[in-house]
Amino acid sequence: MTNDTNASQAVAELPVAGESALLQSSVVQGGASRTRVARPRAHNRHTVLLEAAACVFRHSGYALTTMRAIASACGMTPGAIYYHYPSKGDLFLAVYEEGVARACTAFDGAIAATNDGWLQLEYGMRAHLELMVALQSQHAPYAGVFVHIQPSDFPPEHRSDLIFLRNEYEARFRKLIESLPLKDGIDRRLLRLQLVGSLNHVPVWFRHDGPSTPADIARSMTRHFQVTLGRPVDQNHRPAAS
Repeated sequence: MTNDTNASQAVAELPVAGESALLQSSVVQGGASRTRVARPRAHNRHTVLLEAAACVFRHSGYALTTMRAIASACGMTPGAIYYHYPSKGDLFLAVYEEGVARACTAFDGAIAATNDGWLQLEYGMRAHLELMVALQSQHAPYAGVFVHIQPSDFPPEHRSDLIFLRNEYEARFRKLIESLPLKDGIDRRLLRLQLVGSLNHVPVWFRHDGPSTPADIARSMTRHFQVTLGRPVDQNHRPAAS
């Protein structure tokens, strides 16, 4: 198939008027900059493409996934996908960015329900776990990418971008933990790493028909941290509870 044929099929299947799919912008955060690949304008096949790509990446891993397999999964031609995402790495970056956006939205919405630091931690962990164990089916493909594809497997050309996105999400946990009333001498950085690591391991053993829900797990972990690491409080202070 020629490039001209690919391009014409791409335009027919996924019309984007007047701009390239790879418009780039520089994002600066904390003194570090990264180049982000702009998504194609919204169209009725883009969500299908990203979800199909997420499913294939989750099942096969990044290295073994092919654009042809993704095209087959979403009912498009490889040329249509290449028109908007010139490489597999570009498409993976878009999938990962969509997953991070969903995780951030869920996390921010959950902690907005309270101003209590311990409750915010509990609600944030619950939102994280609900995404990781795919409690809501629309998030399942992206959750699988988070769980099964680790930074060591990221495509080299987008490694820094993907780590940036991962850190952007984990910064929410950093902010929460920094605000908690912990005992003196607690290493908050190590606590955060241990916490996130524990949460990300839950999908390995979690069972949807098991005795504990994501809310149960988040509540138990929060109470454990509060009792063992939190500063003593007067008896009138209500412990974290949902």
